[in-house]
Amino acid sequence: MEFQFSIIIPVYNRPQEIDELLLSLTKQTYTDSFEVIIVEDGSTLKADEIVLKYSDKLNLKYFFKENSGAGASRNFGMERSSGNYYIVFDSDCIIPPQYLTEVDKALSQNFTDAFGGADAADESFTKIQKAINYSMTSFFTTGGIRGNKKAVDKFQPRSFNFGMSKNAFEITKGFSSMKIGEDIDLTFRLWAHNFETQFIEKAYVYHKRRTTLKQFFKQIFSFGKARPLLNKKYPKTAKITYWFPTFFILMLAISLILLIFDFQLFAIAFLIYFLVLFIDSLIKSRSLAVAFLSLITTVIQFLGYGMGFVKGLLSVNFGFRGKISMK
Repeated sequence: MEFQFSIIIPVYNRPQEIDELLLSLTKQTYTDSFEVIIVEDGSTLKADEIVLKYSDKLNLKYFFKENSGAGASRNFGMERSSGNYYIVFDSDCIIPPQYLTEVDKALSQNFTDAFGGADAADESFTKIQKAINYSMTSFFTTGGIRGNKKAVDKFQPRSFNFGMSKNAFEITKGFSSMKIGEDIDLTFRLWAHNFETQFIEKAYVYHKRRTTLKQFFKQIFSFGKARPLLNKKYPKTAKITYWFPTFFILMLAISLILLIFDFQLFAIAFLIYFLVLFIDSLIKSRSLAVAFLSLITTVIQFLGYGMGFVKGLLSVNFGFRGKISMK
């Protein structure tokens, strides 16, 4: 099959991110032509001048529409694409030069109607961004499902790095109206229509993610909150492992309380765990600061997801709408 790739990028008030992303796309080693579609989702801080800067370097289409969320904006872009295979990126990604070449090679050898890839940290990232990337991709925190082929069973692509055939889009109608978890929802619907997904290890992106710990907490909180809704919508996909972040934070709190009564066993177990995290992050990042920050981002990750998961459970099962936030 010959691929005509259409790259879809929704953006909301982030022209600087689009500048970096488009610059990275000009450096692709892929020799065939591809188009890039920017969908401005009702931004007040528009990226039109940034896009114009690359009009002679890339095959670009730029659309401005009323704000409707990332999922609807991705669909909007795919509906206006001329390719037969769509690739979706978040605006906070930088694309390595070999990306499209690796995707073309992988799909030519083993065609699937959808795929996803890993996220990595570029050397230009801040220390916090590198620590967040470690927490999100490490085997010791998430099992490595976002960055390690060996950790992948049946892969659920995420929207920051998501490929889908035109045929699959036309049958599934793309992303749903869900504001969070819409990429996982789409994966479940792809599977329901017997479309296969795959993890393309070498098709990774540099994902900048959130730049502050508070923003990171809010993002992870939303991930946790979405999971009970997805479990209710697709009961066969529910797993006991989704409870792990909540259990982790609960046990961490209990271990600290038990120290008051001079019971140290649980606290020692957590100390060993955090020591392993620190050493692993230090080896990977070669930075004491990143290794130390990785401990903080890991706790925030478990805390955010765990609190969001509980909030989602209460909302799904009891209609609870109370507000939980980190000040």
